[in-house]
Amino acid sequence: MLRSKLKTIILALSVTMMAISLISFPQESVDASIRGLNMWWEIVFPSLLPFFIVSEMLIGFGVVRFIGVLLEPLMRPLFKVPGVGGFVWAMGMASGFPAGAKLTARLRQEGQISKTEAERLVSFTNCSNPLFIFGAVSVGFFHNAKLGVILALAHYLGNITVGLLMRFYGRKEETTNENKQRKPSIRYALSVLHRTRINDNRPIGKLLGDAVMSSIRTLLMIGGFIILFSVINKLLYHLGITTFLAGGLEIILSAFNLPIELSTPFISGIFEITLGSQMTSQVQEATLMHQAIITSFVLAFSGFSVQAQVASILAQTDIDFKPFFIARILQGFFAAIYAALLWNPVYERFYNTEQPSNAVPVAFFGEGSWMHKWFLIMSDAGPLITIFALLCYTFLLARRLGR
Repeated sequence: MLRSKLKTIILALSVTMMAISLISFPQESVDASIRGLNMWWEIVFPSLLPFFIVSEMLIGFGVVRFIGVLLEPLMRPLFKVPGVGGFVWAMGMASGFPAGAKLTARLRQEGQISKTEAERLVSFTNCSNPLFIFGAVSVGFFHNAKLGVILALAHYLGNITVGLLMRFYGRKEETTNENKQRKPSIRYALSVLHRTRINDNRPIGKLLGDAVMSSIRTLLMIGGFIILFSVINKLLYHLGITTFLAGGLEIILSAFNLPIELSTPFISGIFEITLGSQMTSQVQEATLMHQAIITSFVLAFSGFSVQAQVASILAQTDIDFKPFFIARILQGFFAAIYAALLWNPVYERFYNTEQPSNAVPVAFFGEGSWMHKWFLIMSDAGPLITIFALLCYTFLLARRLGR
């Protein structure tokens, strides 16, 4: 009872302090809100919407169950999750935060995975997509496309390592029937696909409408969290809280021979990955390797902003958030370690050359590459896509409410 009352007082004081801060720093709050809105408006919404809609339709048509049957021999021994986890993992890597959480929650609601399997799956299927790592961070912040190779390797190797560790999570509570698993085959997978589509029993138009509505609702929620944490991060900086926390972090950074100037960007990255990565790239006192280590941790930890989005999605199910949070801490350390270990054998050996070599596959990611051009196109056309999608959502919602 005392613990509950104390929690209530802390939450009330925190919200009151935030309200006072908004009044005290109105211009800074507006600037931070606009920054978060632009990020959601131009990049997040148009890049995630197609993945969310297609994923919903793939689940409804039974394609995910089809893939799950075929991937069962791979995902079950490695990560102790059903084969459908392979689909969630691939979509999470392709579309980025928080697609893995949304798809995991959807599969849990469908009953395709157990609670323990869902908690394992969500812990390693949420990650940054290559477009963000190479386009926004490497090219946009560091102006160094080659750095994206190290960041991506550290990030995805950290993901895999967390997945392999989380296979041991919940083994005592889990009751498995792995011995009764049927040997996968194309014929059986097609049979499962057909049964899933028949059981869903929704017309294509209804399925598409539900996919659009569900996806846009989720993206509106994500936009709210991005704007909120952008403002919180800015207010913490102006209140001196970020500097205070950074002072305590300087001791830890010194122990690892990292420049203490990286403490403030690190704290900012703990709350919001984009701002943390940008601030890290601007620290002149740190070497590029030190910046890569801190950025790798920030990308893997994913920030409280993304974690709040995931918590909101998981709250719609019985999936516990705590394993996801612990996995983010583990992945942060693993990604930082991988970045340090791979720096000399990969970056210094193959990429840190005075003259660019044609053997280095930077054209795939660098300035002028198709991925960089795609990033610029999304920045220009993103608002139009967002407006069109919101108009469609308004139209569909009005039709449903009018019935």
